[in-house]
Amino acid sequence: MSLKNGLALAVMAAGISSTAQALDLGEFNGTQFSVGGYIKAEGRFTNPDNGDGDFDGTARQSRINFSAKRDVNGHKIMGLVEGDFYGGNATDSTYDWRLRHAYLKVDNLTLGQTWNGQFLAYAPFDVPYLDFFNAGKGNAAGNGGVVRPDLVMHYQMGNVRLTLQDPVNEDADYPDFVINYAKRFEGGHGASIALAGRDVAKSNVTNSSEDSEFGAAIIYAGKYSLGATALHLNGYVGEGQGVYSGFGYGGAWHPSLRPAVDANAEGELIKTTGLVAGISHRFNDKLIGGIRYSQVEADETSAGAEDTLKVSHVNLIYSYLPGLDFGIEWRDQNLATHGTRPAGQQLELMAMYKF
Repeated sequence: MSLKNGLALAVMAAGISSTAQALDLGEFNGTQFSVGGYIKAEGRFTNPDNGDGDFDGTARQSRINFSAKRDVNGHKIMGLVEGDFYGGNATDSTYDWRLRHAYLKVDNLTLGQTWNGQFLAYAPFDVPYLDFFNAGKGNAAGNGGVVRPDLVMHYQMGNVRLTLQDPVNEDADYPDFVINYAKRFEGGHGASIALAGRDVAKSNVTNSSEDSEFGAAIIYAGKYSLGATALHLNGYVGEGQGVYSGFGYGGAWHPSLRPAVDANAEGELIKTTGLVAGISHRFNDKLIGGIRYSQVEADETSAGAEDTLKVSHVNLIYSYLPGLDFGIEWRDQNLATHGTRPAGQQLELMAMYKF
């Protein structure tokens, strides 16, 4: 499965997909069935810049997926469904099931709900991290609210991937799209460059003859391997991409503000620029670590808001047994990005069993 292979590094620490490994259930009528996922227990100590600190523990990130694949008339067909427990409203310790992925794959064509093209353009080259609510910050797919559109079509042609996806702008005249070229080299090096485009809504414009405008971004991601150490450098620049990056005019990270975060009241598209730089190191067969710095700068933000979001991560992950990992991560950020992620510092301790 190409998604599995391409995302293995990001999956290992970020916990953003559980297709990295699976248990074969057996074959029935020519179809191979598998189950995969993980159980993750995490505790977060939060020390906000303003207010009192607190501790929160949860296992809601745990997830499970089922897949089926077979060969039909020389074509490889597979389907996957995955969910976790972040759906709906939580009451005490009762949580709703949430659909994360539901897609089919026929040869080089993938269709359904799954990762958007911006995410696939950078994730395999990013620094591993544990931060579930800031996954991808600094890149062009740092908003978890739109990272898995309701409908995505990927078509892979060698090193080139064409993506069409359900537009964030409900009144868009065409799908959001991404054209991505990615290449892996001997020695563990790799690089990716992509063009993302979309029909950007101007729903907050008071006097304009146009209700939308084309916005585009250039995305770059690279990884340079030095044996057990890898250097990572990712970034993007573009207009009308705040809703995907999770930062910009109106506070793009908040789902209720998505329709009007990419253009200001005068109808001008907001320019955002993202940067991720970091290093990861494998100390031995069981212990890996990473340092990651990211920022997103907007040329215009909400009244009184800072124009640059800055997030730092430092982590260690220890593989105690095959499939069983323990991890610790310190992180700091200058602006709030989620209800559980205010400005300030946070320390996460986690245990994860992958199957």
